[in-house]
Order: sequence, then C-alpha cells, then structure tokens
Amino acid sequence: MKRIRFNSPVVLWFAILSAVVLLLSYISGGYIRDHFFMCYRSSLSDPLFYLRLFTHVLGHQNLTHYTSNMMMFLLIGPILEEKYGSKRLIEIILIVAFVTGVIHVLLFPNVALLGASGVVFAFILLVSVTGTRNSNEIPLTMLIVAVIYIGQELYNGFVLSDNVSQLTHIIGGSIGAVYGMSVRPSRK
Repeated sequence: MKRIRFNSPVVLWFAILSAVVLLLSYISGGYIRDHFFMCYRSSLSDPLFYLRLFTHVLGHQNLTHYTSNMMMFLLIGPILEEKYGSKRLIEIILIVAFVTGVIHVLLFPNVALLGASGVVFAFILLVSVTGTRNSNEIPLTMLIVAVIYIGQELYNGFVLSDNVSQLTHIIGGSIGAVYGMSVRPSRK
C-alpha cells in the first residue's frame, strides 16, 4: 500500500504558511496581510519594516493570487529541493525576498509589494540550469526561457497596467539564474 510522504519540507511549509497567512488575512479583514506580510516604505525605526522585507513573499492579495503562485511553486520547488537541498532553497527564498523587497521600497515608495512570484520566477530560471554538467556550460534551454520570460515581463511592464510587479519577476528570475550558474546542486 502506498503512503503519502512529506517529500519537500521547505516547499510544503512555505505553501502551508502562505495559506495560513491568507486565511488570517481574510479573517482580519486584511490587517494581518497589510501589517506583517506586505512590503512598503515605512520608518526605518519600525522593526516590522525589516520583517516585511522577508515576509512579503508569504502574503497574497486573494485566493487567485495565492493559487497562481503556489501551482508553479509546488510543481518546481520539490525538484529544486531534491537537487539543492532544503538549506539552499531557504537561502534562495530569503535572498529573493530581501533583494526584491529592498529594490521595491527604493524604486516604488508609494506602492506595496506582496506575493511569492519573485521566488517562483527565481525557481523557473534555477530549474532551467539545474541539469548543467559543469560550470563552463550555459544551457540553451535556460537562455531561451530567460529571453521568453524577460521579454514577456518587459512587454507586460510597458503595455499592461495590472498591479503586477514585473520588476520583481525579472529580479527573481535573474537571481535564480545567477544562483544556478554559481552554486552546484548539493544532492544527486
């Protein structure tokens, strides 16, 4: 008889925590999301400002936003966690959260940022370099994915007005590609 296995702890806990944050946000009328899981410029003396630089990736506007991020996250994340290990996956999530949070606060002081899409796009580019045999290779698939993805995000950034942070997607994807090219998988 087959049993269910908790196969990817970082990915599963991230998805569970994001769901709990979404539920608490609904219950609190958005208070929890707005004060703890949404990144925006505020006083540097506010300790929550620094917390939100990391926690904004766990917050989502609504169920549609959550499911669109988690579908890809849950699809790609376990592959990466198996190849790179849990510690490295936590590392990339924290790097993407911090870098996208800081850049967003600096460039868009009057706009809030939330959601895991920067992490998802980091995973997309990271998974495209995961099969590289040595550090002197750049996979053609990664280049094609990067061109299509960055091209789409640039197009969307200039043409659409959809409250989606294309810059966060580009930054996340870039971090994933650089991370994948510089850090070798820790597991086989």
